[in-house]
Amino acid sequence: MVKVSKNSEAVREGVAKLEKSGQNDFSLGSMGANIMRMALPMMMAEFINILYNIVDRIYIGRIPEAGTLALTGVGVCFPIITLMSAFAGLFGTGGAPLCSIARGKGDHGRAKKIMGVSFFMLVVTGAALTVILQVFENPILRAFGASLETYRYAAEYMRIYSAGTLFMMVSLGMNPFINAQGFGRVGMATIAIGAALNIVLDPIMIFGMNMGVKGAAWATIISQAVSALWVLKFLTGKKAILRLERKNICFEWGMAKSICGLGLTGFIVNFTNSAVQLACNRMLGMFGGDLYIAIMTVLNSVRTVVSLPVQGINNGAQPVVGYNYGAGKYHRVKQGIHFQTIVCLAYTFLVWLAVVLFPEFWIRLFNKDPELLRQGVPALKLYFFGFVMMAFQFAGQSTFIALGRAKQAVFFSVFRKIVIVVPLTILLPYVGGLGVNGVFLAEPVSNFIGGLACYVTMYFTVYRKLD
Repeated sequence: MVKVSKNSEAVREGVAKLEKSGQNDFSLGSMGANIMRMALPMMMAEFINILYNIVDRIYIGRIPEAGTLALTGVGVCFPIITLMSAFAGLFGTGGAPLCSIARGKGDHGRAKKIMGVSFFMLVVTGAALTVILQVFENPILRAFGASLETYRYAAEYMRIYSAGTLFMMVSLGMNPFINAQGFGRVGMATIAIGAALNIVLDPIMIFGMNMGVKGAAWATIISQAVSALWVLKFLTGKKAILRLERKNICFEWGMAKSICGLGLTGFIVNFTNSAVQLACNRMLGMFGGDLYIAIMTVLNSVRTVVSLPVQGINNGAQPVVGYNYGAGKYHRVKQGIHFQTIVCLAYTFLVWLAVVLFPEFWIRLFNKDPELLRQGVPALKLYFFGFVMMAFQFAGQSTFIALGRAKQAVFFSVFRKIVIVVPLTILLPYVGGLGVNGVFLAEPVSNFIGGLACYVTMYFTVYRKLD
């Protein structure tokens, strides 16, 4: 969830570590070594973040006599959860950079005010989302693809999860303000504590207490509640440079507008992710039924896991490439682009090879149902067919962000997901009797078109001008 927020936190943590070790001059040494030195802590941060989402799916898929249906029901909830996370990112990633700027100027009063206004909007929005999801649970879940068979599991999970929306909003939305003050380790601990607790509680509550899907939801919100308390305790404690004070927790239109304007990029990215998940669930439900929604849940989980290292490489490249660009070391910028492109291509090829050669291994991580395995293996191979082309999307977007061209990065993310994936997901099932294969085929087709479009644009608008 909320990738932009977590990536920016990891970047700040990596930079802080380099500054402490006296290795923050990225214009010296090998570009590849600098990138990898930055990438490793970010990979760890991403890995911990991913555990929140993945662990639930692994355990839910193993619930006796209900694993596949339960996995499908929870899969229906993921687009809703992604959308909820988008609001947390809107205020968190929007407010934290403004807070850092104000702190850099020595205006601690304004910095605290920004933090207070962000907290106010997180709490109000979280409360509103809780009421909406509790009151309109049935029509929302139906709209997002819950069938008669899976509605029970989706409702059990969502009813409990949405009751803890405030915990998620506070832990996810306020943690960037810890990192903005330079406490990268504390911010990292916020994520680590929640993820570790979730890993421990999941098997206890799902199997030990025989709570099933309800146990997974309870484990998640308890973990998020502990993370939220950790964040609030630090931000109101003596160690914080900028404290969250009651007098600053209010709404100010001008400040709220600035926060939302800066956080809109992350919100759009998460919103488009939710739209893609929704389109897939709806079309798979129409053409294949609940089994194929479960398969897509597994495929998305596998993709999330295998994409982690390559995302870490690109996130590590951003501060290094950006530093050299600002220093006028354009030949080193080109070296950085070369390095991340080659590494991305090599890694995505190896992942594709692993998927083709050992497809059952990846599916069995989440579910061992024979029918799901039988239908899931060809779907997995089809879905990952164009994964290598994502290397160009990763490298292109990373370069745009590193050079301060966030609009282009967001455009190509939206272009691939909303302009290509969603329409293809809706149309391809009707073409030549493709059915569910059309839904799985939409992803590789978008990888070819979107990946090449992003990288070619970056090459002609950025790379060639570096000379």
